Amino acid sequence: MKRWHKIGRLMVILTVLSAFMLASGCSLIKDIEPQQKSTEQQQSGGANANLPGVGPDSIANIVEQASPAVVKITTVVEVGGFQNNPYFNDPLFRQFFGMRAEPQYENGLGSGFLVSKDGYILTNSHVVEGARQVSVLIKNHKKPYVAKLIGSDPSLDLAVLKIEGKDFPTLPLGDSNKIRVGNWVIAIGSPFGLEDTVTIGVISAKERPLEINGRTFEHLLQTDASINPGNSGGPLLNLNGEVIGINTAINAQAQGIGFAIPTSTVKQVMDELIQKGKVARPWIGVQIQPVTSDIANFLGYEGSEGAVIYGVVPGGPAEKAGMKEGDIVLAIDGSKVASPDDLIAILQKKKIGVGIGVEIFRHGKTIKLEVKTAERPSEIK
Repeated sequence: MKRWHKIGRLMVILTVLSAFMLASGCSLIKDIEPQQKSTEQQQSGGANANLPGVGPDSIANIVEQASPAVVKITTVVEVGGFQNNPYFNDPLFRQFFGMRAEPQYENGLGSGFLVSKDGYILTNSHVVEGARQVSVLIKNHKKPYVAKLIGSDPSLDLAVLKIEGKDFPTLPLGDSNKIRVGNWVIAIGSPFGLEDTVTIGVISAKERPLEINGRTFEHLLQTDASINPGNSGGPLLNLNGEVIGINTAINAQAQGIGFAIPTSTVKQVMDELIQKGKVARPWIGVQIQPVTSDIANFLGYEGSEGAVIYGVVPGGPAEKAGMKEGDIVLAIDGSKVASPDDLIAILQKKKIGVGIGVEIFRHGKTIKLEVKTAERPSEIK
């Protein structure tokens, strides 16, 4: 009897449980379906694809969408002939030996990406510097396009090219100010001519300064995504598929250290490069250096801040205003100049052709001068 009593109680429990499951089953299914759908959206690169680790295809989906707008750039640069030999540059020498100046050329490689459907391309200025011919190869296009250099700014290492056509794939420019150290990034380019190469990494640092061949670049993004020769000019993407930097340099003495120009810099000058072919910057025509203890003692200056003028360009705004070598710039329009970098930063915010008040230290006295800014000559790097 006890055995049958237990079986009866079990049957009652099962019956109640079954009824409960039937009554609540629909709501359980409804709760599960949105979660499954959300997971599928993440794996397909949907709204939440900007989160690392959301699915095995997230990076692949971004690359598939972005890579058609990334281009391989090939240049032809004249490097030979007799231009590097002083004897061969002598026409009498060449005539005596019956020699002709045959120019020699070499090819260069780089990357870039389309930013407009009518064919404007962003890249590095060093990729196309000195090129006699520039060709652009687009994914799924059999023949390369002949590209025209529209504008270039070596001080920022930026250039804009133009190819003829329409309805080209493009990449959007994102906001590099919103990128954080540790965020995932994707680099696409043509290292060593291997087009459509993809590498991934993170943002290692922001606001990095870097000196290359005597030029100082500032505000760069640092990344450990692999960047090699040929990657220059290619895009650095966030996980929304937006360009947040232009790959520009690697540190040959290190591994996993690459640099990119942030889009915050690109956006400031891109339209001007397209419309004017260059970036016009204010200039007063002085060469400056920091204040050292030796210089301060020599000039009788008791402070340690300011920018020492060690060169004045003949005929430039500074010379016309009466500035001289040995002057120490202390302030511009009331803004303190603690270092040469301060002076440069203040000048960059000024308009061309306006008067600025410059406070300087000279022969133990502080004097004020009025200097009218001019456009920086293109031949000055």
